Amino acid sequence: MQTLAEQAPFSILATEPRVDEQTRVLKHGESFAVFDQHGTIAPAGLGDLGLYHEGTRFLSRLEVFLGDRHPLLLSSTVRQDSALIVDMTNPDFKEGTEVLLPRETLHLFGLCFLWQGACYVRWRVRNYVLAPVDLRLGLVFAADYADIFEVRGIERRRRGRPLEASVGRDTVVLGYEGLDGVARRTRLAFSEAPADLTESHALFRKRIGAHEEETFELTVSFETGERKPRLLHFDSALGRAEARLRRQEKCCAGISTSNPRFDEWVHRSNADLRMMLTETPHGLYPYAGIPWFSTVFGRDGIFTALEMLWMDPEPARGVLRFLAATQASELDPEKDAEPGKILHELRGGEMAALGEVPFGRYYGTVDATPLFITLAGAYYQRTGDLELIESIWPNIERALAWIDTFGDQDGDGFVEYVRRSATGLTTQGWKDSVDSVFHADGHLAEGPVALCEVQGYVWAARRQAAALARRLGRESLAAEQERRAEELRTRFEERFWCEEIATYALALDGAKRPCRVITSNPGHCLFAGIASPERARLVAASLMSATSFSGWGIRTLDASEKRYNPMSYHNGSIWPHDNAVIAYGMGRYGLKDAAARVLTGLYDASLHMDLQRMPELFCGFHRRSHEGPTRYPVACSPQAWAAGSVFLLLQACLGLEIDAPHRQIRFSNPELPSCLERVELQGLQVAGATVDLQIRRYPRDVAVSVDRKEGEVEVLISQ
Repeated sequence: MQTLAEQAPFSILATEPRVDEQTRVLKHGESFAVFDQHGTIAPAGLGDLGLYHEGTRFLSRLEVFLGDRHPLLLSSTVRQDSALIVDMTNPDFKEGTEVLLPRETLHLFGLCFLWQGACYVRWRVRNYVLAPVDLRLGLVFAADYADIFEVRGIERRRRGRPLEASVGRDTVVLGYEGLDGVARRTRLAFSEAPADLTESHALFRKRIGAHEEETFELTVSFETGERKPRLLHFDSALGRAEARLRRQEKCCAGISTSNPRFDEWVHRSNADLRMMLTETPHGLYPYAGIPWFSTVFGRDGIFTALEMLWMDPEPARGVLRFLAATQASELDPEKDAEPGKILHELRGGEMAALGEVPFGRYYGTVDATPLFITLAGAYYQRTGDLELIESIWPNIERALAWIDTFGDQDGDGFVEYVRRSATGLTTQGWKDSVDSVFHADGHLAEGPVALCEVQGYVWAARRQAAALARRLGRESLAAEQERRAEELRTRFEERFWCEEIATYALALDGAKRPCRVITSNPGHCLFAGIASPERARLVAASLMSATSFSGWGIRTLDASEKRYNPMSYHNGSIWPHDNAVIAYGMGRYGLKDAAARVLTGLYDASLHMDLQRMPELFCGFHRRSHEGPTRYPVACSPQAWAAGSVFLLLQACLGLEIDAPHRQIRFSNPELPSCLERVELQGLQVAGATVDLQIRRYPRDVAVSVDRKEGEVEVLISQ
């Protein structure tokens, strides 16, 4: 029998608890940082702290000392502009029984951010004593050049070699040459020469007068091969980072509500999304999550773009262009690639380059291809940007061809997955754990596997392709896709509905036997729209039952099932994006009360999260009085589609749809949860027009009013 590690060789190991649950995360471009609350990097706990660039950890230690002691933490946070702020002070310094310097005498203020391949750090030390203080500020640093998959727990048989460190007057360069032949270097440059500098530590000695202060700056830059970032002065780099954020926010609708704590959730989510958005040659792309998934994922990028679409369509444009450019063009079993298939994952780093992991450019996903078409249709509806649709139309046609051929492997009209790569993913839906698809008695389903939600995505893709084809004057193709969509819907209802559990089967296995298990997956069928109205209500009732809805959110697996485990990754946990997708599906079938309950549960959960940041997932234990939700130990935080969940949840409750080609904003039976009396949308841009809207809850209904309108756009409300 295989061990779980053998079955899932790329799972994330958690052999130690996090030394500090409240990590502080930064990201820009291909770089990200994971600090502890002190704003430092210490080799403890899970061992995931560090400065990373292109899939490699370039700094594995960065600790600050006052004298020979760690400073005392006062507070720390990540600002909305993605800068880390840390306030610390000195401990008591004693000699024998005499206190030479009382604690809370010196204030150590830290500011840190990432910009274009470098980490900029500033420490400011202020003396609040009425006499001068002789300060000894020390730094200890190291670089292990661990690949992100090594940090995740994969052991390598061989590694590259360390390069000789170079120590100058105010600069230290550490280096490593990988087995891929690439030299990676970490350059630490200080704003002034330390009193003592070696390849592992720096020491500053300063005499600080009464109520005076000293400032120390460090720039840590990441060099790969011949590529070196262009370094700027600290204030100049900070100014550019802030300007980038202002540019992004300019085209994004603002949201404010009657509830300041809800606003904090919105603002943190928006800030996290802006941090995760990465500039690529094809436009903005939301990288998936930190620390494990800070790269392009096809499925994650599509869902995040859909969550953000009503408020900011620019990320959707970038996602469509990027995925079109990386669409598979040939058969490559080692990458699970087939012509027309959309990318699953794109990795940099030494192990990916050497093929030690299969994810350099990997296509092992069954759902990204139909979701790509779905996003294209939704993007056109939101923007009216026919030029982009025309530019990617050949990719849409190739994606449709993949659905008809490689996607439907046995010609039964359903899209299935089966792994071709010897080292790729066994399970290729969004729940990609090896044990996430199974029968009611608990035994795993054997492939090829047809997941229920994938059939929903395919139905939606055909409908969207038909609408786009008709807009491009391809009437015969439009009619064909509409016909095939309806045929799929009929087959789906016949084969997937399970009367005895009042929901759709999780999947059909290779023998076409339904997996009669109650999971969250059918909720995605509501999102796609394939479910009949009568059965949609039954699915929603199942998902909102006491065994599926924990009080915080909908579990991935119902608590009555054999494999239920509230601490598992996909068999009982709660995923915010999953809940948002389901709530949107409930809303489209008019089940706004259920959508509002889901929003309320996740809002309540956010109040217990550090920085009010929604993590990738949390445990599915039942909600207990006077306690918050239980954390999942290795969840990414931030995670792009978790951050985007609040925006899709709001859209679900408001029944908000934008039809840019017809210059319309539509609200269908809007509803606000009990935590919100009012929602204001500022600067919503549609087809060149801009509107400010106010949605207010009254005892018997919800009203929508237009506070400002510039340009030609119609606001329609149906109750």
